Amino acid sequence: MQNNTFPKSLKKGDKIAIISPAGSVEENQLEKTLALIKSKGYEPILGENLYTKFQNGYSYAGTEEQRIKDINWALNDSEISAIWASRGGYGCQHLIEHVDLKEFKKNPKWYIGYSDNTVIQSYLLKKGFASIHGQTIKTSSFGVTEESYDLTFDILKGKYPKYKIESTENNRVGEASGTLVGGNLALIYALLGTKYSFDFTDKILFIEDIGENFYAMDRMIMSLELAGVFKKIKGLIVGGMTNMGKEGENKSYEESFDPFVNQQIAKRISKYDFPIAFNFPNGHIFDNRPLIIGSEITMKVGKDVKIKF
Repeated sequence: MQNNTFPKSLKKGDKIAIISPAGSVEENQLEKTLALIKSKGYEPILGENLYTKFQNGYSYAGTEEQRIKDINWALNDSEISAIWASRGGYGCQHLIEHVDLKEFKKNPKWYIGYSDNTVIQSYLLKKGFASIHGQTIKTSSFGVTEESYDLTFDILKGKYPKYKIESTENNRVGEASGTLVGGNLALIYALLGTKYSFDFTDKILFIEDIGENFYAMDRMIMSLELAGVFKKIKGLIVGGMTNMGKEGENKSYEESFDPFVNQQIAKRISKYDFPIAFNFPNGHIFDNRPLIIGSEITMKVGKDVKIKF
């Protein structure tokens, strides 16, 4: 069992740093969630480069140096009680070799985000700190469930979730306990073979993704297979798989859980005997309920799926 540090619970009036570690954002995209944070009794503190834009083949939220400055400020400022990423996109890989945890280690705080933020969460877990794989600040600007944010605030207050979802035809029945690792599949894949990759041994792996061609999905799953990941894990949770293939050709393109991708994954790992739960509501989807990366969890897959932290 891996003993990871859970940050302390927040109290009313605590400050939450809002940073953009990857892609750029517009002010109007963050207004709704910033107002929600205030309504919950917390004070959002905006990073210096939150709305900065730097074009370099992609619209980053500032240069690498600017984004490094913001994340290290948020991690180490003693007045900050949690860190919430504005969005994902691409760019977190630029930061991890420059992350400073000197003061953070004395005062750990929740880091909240998903998508490209999987890189930061993998880094934090390497250092022994849990994080929240859940909604970013931007997400509410294009509509999500209220519950997905409410459950995140519950975690910040020290109330951890218990999930019960419907079973699906591709599930594999069984029960497993272990530390939850993972996040966005493309970033898990991108970190394979680096010192920042997750340690998969005896873990429960979570994966989700968006906007990949079917062959690219297969390539990533094959890479995990060739890296021996599926020989190491104790269970697999598959979240949102959406906007897959080509929009005009895939009738399931808008669905949160693409049935063909689920079949691809199930076929590739059919020789293993660990429990598998498909269609978990987390990822680039309307109902994105938070998971705690680095938490010990129990998953029971049967007539329904139960996940307990």
